[in-house]
Amino acid sequence: MPRDFLQGAKDSYDIVVIGSGLAGMTAANMLGRSGYSVLLLEQHYKLGGLATWFRRPGSHIFDISLHGFPAGMLKSCRRYWNDAIADNIVPLKNVRFDNPMFSLTTTYNREDFTELLVNQFGVERETVKTFFDTARGMNFYDDQNVTTRQLFDKFFPGREDIVRLLMEPITYANGSTLEDPAITYGIVFSNFMSKGVYIYEGGTDDLVGKMQAEMEKNGVDVRIRCDVQKVIVENGAVQAVEVNGRRIGCKAVVSNANLRSTIFQFVGEDKFDKDFIDQARAVRLNNSSTQVYMALKPDEHIPEETGDLLFSSTANSFRTDLLLSRDITSRTFSFYYPRTRPTGKTRHAIVSSTNARWEDWANLSEEEYNASKQDLIETTLDALEKYVPNCRERIELIDAATPITFHHYTKHVSGASFGTKFEGLAVSRSLPDKVRGLYHAGSVGIIMSGWLGAINYGVIVANDVDQMLSKLAGAAEARNAV
Repeated sequence: MPRDFLQGAKDSYDIVVIGSGLAGMTAANMLGRSGYSVLLLEQHYKLGGLATWFRRPGSHIFDISLHGFPAGMLKSCRRYWNDAIADNIVPLKNVRFDNPMFSLTTTYNREDFTELLVNQFGVERETVKTFFDTARGMNFYDDQNVTTRQLFDKFFPGREDIVRLLMEPITYANGSTLEDPAITYGIVFSNFMSKGVYIYEGGTDDLVGKMQAEMEKNGVDVRIRCDVQKVIVENGAVQAVEVNGRRIGCKAVVSNANLRSTIFQFVGEDKFDKDFIDQARAVRLNNSSTQVYMALKPDEHIPEETGDLLFSSTANSFRTDLLLSRDITSRTFSFYYPRTRPTGKTRHAIVSSTNARWEDWANLSEEEYNASKQDLIETTLDALEKYVPNCRERIELIDAATPITFHHYTKHVSGASFGTKFEGLAVSRSLPDKVRGLYHAGSVGIIMSGWLGAINYGVIVANDVDQMLSKLAGAAEARNAV
């Protein structure tokens, strides 16, 4: 008989969390810590969503996704998780740029960028200061009609080299384009600029393992291979979920799935008014990604001056369409040194990441798909040769992921790596106004993208759920007192 992954689960919980990305796990952990009964359901056999890892023979472990984040991750992990997790968050020292316009290494913070812009790019110091102050002062309530391109034109007119320096890493971080609202760039950028880029030292496997242990300590019932088919809504309120063919009751659902999946697949558009459905349909998905994973042979090493993050490009200018093109000209290389996983075997590894379009991969035949995947690997090795000479002879194992891969393992619509564009935030936040007890936490263009944005959105939604359940409990007490 097939294994029952819900064996021992209760018939009802206060809250069901669908999906174990960082937002889902953080919401589950906070609500469990507050004393609620919480069931976390993950359809995959691993937790983490896109913040996960995979193993290959020879003790090789690869982290999925780029995961540099601002210093705020320290505070969030210490407050909403534990010290053991926060203590493993360390700064990256060498962020490199190499393209036809310029080549430089930076610690990627305001002080260093100010000196670069003044001394290497020839910008007046007061202009740089005003730009940074403007970006830092941005918030949700600013005029969303101002685009990132207009922001750059105001401070650095005609300086496409500066646009590239300031924009390229953020595009990789959250899929932002020059046409998106300036706040989707400015707030993310200024948060990185505060103290630079950080990483979790120990690997994603260690991080997610510690998060699972913390959740279970706080009473969260964590289940893998549990695929939710439906969120059951009756009389305008969440009543239960249907998972692996079983109905489990709950007072609230926090969906960490894609926003579109939450509305159109789990709940169904018949449970919402037409205006809301029209608004939800208008939300744009963000782009997907490709990645190439490379492990060096045991006796091969990468000098640390190669850098931690390398934004490389052969394109003569910065354009969003070039970053998404199948004819790849721009790659971000993440270099993993033995200190990245200090408890494992001595290993050097490299992950190449590129932004990509779902439609460029979705309709290929199996033969075309395999050929395109191999071409991705070969062209990546060609690009890496400049930074790791004789890389083909030095690499022991190589693998690749495409938008199809990400869709297969995460069920993200169109393999979206960053969820939806900024307009998805309003739709996500208004869900509980449409269906009582229905919440969404995930990548929806939330300001402060990536890992930190996901964790912080989980915190916001956990507080919303807590307030709603507290009001329900208070109303029940009032009725019983009558």
